[in-house]
Amino acid sequence: MAKKNGAIMYKCSNCGYSQPKWLGRCPECGEWNSLEEIIIDKNNITPGGRGTEEAVKQKPVELANVKAMEAVRFSTGLEEFDRVLGGGATKRSAILLGGEPGIGKSTLLLQTAASAAKLFAKAGTPGAKVLYVSGEESAAQIKDRADRLELDCSGIQILCTSRLEDALDALDAINPLLVIIDSIQTIYSAEAGLIPGTVNQLKYCANELVAWVKERDSVLIMTAHVTKEGTIAGPKSLEHMVDTVISFERNTDDIRFLHAQKNRFGSVDELGIFTMTEKGLVPVQDPTSLFITKRGATQPAGVACTPVFEGTRVFLVEIQALTVPAKASVSRVYSEKIDSGRVARVAAVIEKRCGLKFSDQDIYVNVGGGVRLTESSIDAALACALYSARTDIALKPDTAVFGELTLAGEIRPVRKSKQRIKAAQNLGFTNVFAPEAEEGAVKTEDIKKVIKTLFK
Repeated sequence: MAKKNGAIMYKCSNCGYSQPKWLGRCPECGEWNSLEEIIIDKNNITPGGRGTEEAVKQKPVELANVKAMEAVRFSTGLEEFDRVLGGGATKRSAILLGGEPGIGKSTLLLQTAASAAKLFAKAGTPGAKVLYVSGEESAAQIKDRADRLELDCSGIQILCTSRLEDALDALDAINPLLVIIDSIQTIYSAEAGLIPGTVNQLKYCANELVAWVKERDSVLIMTAHVTKEGTIAGPKSLEHMVDTVISFERNTDDIRFLHAQKNRFGSVDELGIFTMTEKGLVPVQDPTSLFITKRGATQPAGVACTPVFEGTRVFLVEIQALTVPAKASVSRVYSEKIDSGRVARVAAVIEKRCGLKFSDQDIYVNVGGGVRLTESSIDAALACALYSARTDIALKPDTAVFGELTLAGEIRPVRKSKQRIKAAQNLGFTNVFAPEAEEGAVKTEDIKKVIKTLFK
């Protein structure tokens, strides 16, 4: 009798004999209570004919009885990349790396492949290999980039194809520990059509690759392009299918930022920083003063410095503000690196609590170095920068401010105040205004008091 898709069968766990009805004893091998319920599912078969129609029917279990497994990681060889991943790449995980064209995604992944292969060889990991699948460039182009970056390519297998079936065949043959797909938008399968980049192609190909990795102690890294709005191109379901989503960004200089938007195996607060050189991406070891502009004894109006935390590291950043009379009847806020809603809220607090009018001004806000700020500790510094820009009075030199600003004008404490104060003092900021009475800081309770002290 032909097996129907979705039919229930009973298979002996000892000899593999199957039949449509359950029996207490296997007729083939004579083993008792060995027949297990399975379901016939043709969807289990991959495009290359891998797998079997037979799938074990899953049943719910007590969560309290489930044994937790600690994530096993290995280093990619790039310290900043490991930092963003949460301490290294986790086995049986899928990573999606998004960035605009030309930012250096292929360079980053080629450097990762070379450094990881070197670490595998040094550690003597048996059978560890790196497979680099490129659907955009030829093998000669990739080798030319590797020679220009002076990378050791031993231990890296290269496959230049856009067919999913070719990639899966290579995965089965090589069984690599690290798999790199550059990029997922160029991969297609005949099962989902012949045009790469469609919604069905992205979901189908990514699902097949992720499923392969989940069954083995491997790590999958897929690159994806971003749209002009800055989001990863393709369906949002692609982000739900992977374990980690990493954004690769840059400012106007040669600085590159790497941060996680989603990470099932670590924090999303860490920030990886690289500089792009002729030898590739070089990690920034001490980025504390990277975003601070060196000045003389004076500084212009509208500038305030504040220490911020990104993951486990503290940076000193410079918030720049400019106010000009509104060109229309309605004032506007122009801010890319700080949420414009936050800028408007801080300006409203100053107008209400300090009596300085902003409702007839266009407000421009920027952050030195191009880093994006989201934490609440920047409120006090943002308020000082706005006040300074509106009054055209510069802050006192060597001054740093941090703290969360409430609608009542209070400055509330933030986490890790001691580390922020210490980092500011190490860079020569002798006047640190903080919401807590820590050593080396001037305690502040409300924004009005801070402004009177700084701008008297």
